[in-house]
Amino acid sequence: MPDVASIRKLFPALHQEVYGKPLIYLDNAATTQKPQQVIDRLVDYYSQENSNIHRGVHHLSQKATLAYESARVFIAGLINANHSHEIIFTRGTTESINLVASSLGNLLMQQGDKVLITAMEHHSNLVPWQQLCIKHRGELLVTRFDETGTTDLNHFKELLTRKPKIVAIAHISNALGTINPIQEMIRLSHEQGIPVLVDGAQSIAHSAIDVQQLDCDFFAFSAHKAYGPMGAGVLYGKTKWLEKMPPYHFGGEMVDKVNFTETTFNILPFKFEAGTPNVEAVLGMETALKFVKEIGYENITAHEDALLRYATQKLMEIEDMKIFGSSPHKAAVISFQIGNIHPFDMGTLLDKMGIAVRTGHHCAQPVMDAFDVPGTVRASFAVYNTFQEIDTFIAAIKKASAMLA
Repeated sequence: MPDVASIRKLFPALHQEVYGKPLIYLDNAATTQKPQQVIDRLVDYYSQENSNIHRGVHHLSQKATLAYESARVFIAGLINANHSHEIIFTRGTTESINLVASSLGNLLMQQGDKVLITAMEHHSNLVPWQQLCIKHRGELLVTRFDETGTTDLNHFKELLTRKPKIVAIAHISNALGTINPIQEMIRLSHEQGIPVLVDGAQSIAHSAIDVQQLDCDFFAFSAHKAYGPMGAGVLYGKTKWLEKMPPYHFGGEMVDKVNFTETTFNILPFKFEAGTPNVEAVLGMETALKFVKEIGYENITAHEDALLRYATQKLMEIEDMKIFGSSPHKAAVISFQIGNIHPFDMGTLLDKMGIAVRTGHHCAQPVMDAFDVPGTVRASFAVYNTFQEIDTFIAAIKKASAMLA
């Protein structure tokens, strides 16, 4: 188990009060807090390296370029990509998915074609494919899940027989915590010759990712959900697909030669990285992922699983408690509702007691529709959360429930 007390000391934001109460931050599925070394990396860049990359011969530009490309190499190694040019830097998971939907989607899709997703997708892995299907007068196929929030693998297999052009699936549901059997889903898709994109926004901070072992064609994630800055993310893509795909954005950096009649595009990965990138955020992302690697994914998973079990047990002791998402394979996310108490009311009272949770549909409205609820209260845990925080959280829920009854 990680030394949580020592880890907590690295996070300045955790050591503050909200409405006179010590902050208990349980909204980690939305974004994680940042350790001091990540904050320091951003300051160091602007203090000592600030320059545009790839385009200058002067010292600062060379220094920033080396740091930026070193981050690419590190991240390629972290997720076991074949080549560093398979790492495309984006603004986050949402842009990564939109890149694939716009570029590969328009390359593969013809009128009447299909895309396959699951019913638990975040809107970022639903709307781009929905709009692609609308554009091509195609069909969005949706794999259902059962009452526990577990994806129906037999239904997935059935939908694969309808020959979708692309499969796009969440590794972990942000609303339910379900860990999908993505390796099996990828294998089944590849048997039909179908490329697979994995939305890894909720998994990159919690479990080790090996894209070669998974054999996914694309894997997308954001820095800010893994203790890094906002505004930076990664799209991993297999070389064979990235070479076929046209650019998503146009402008500087992604070009080779330009005149008034034609343009030739840059080599990988640069043809997908138009304009001045968010350099400091990429460097902060590298620092954050090194922090995660240093703690160890096995240690993080063990601690978060223990928190999940403990919190679930304590929550189920509360009268009229209903938890949405009880899959046997689940990450440290709990969505719940108590009786007829509106999630917003519960979340507001918890906030007044210093506890940050998420309320609403969590950018997964179809999931809420499936359970016929307007939304849920969601608590999500990170490596810096403690059992004592959960005890305080449970006591606060009981107090709020009594006030709202």
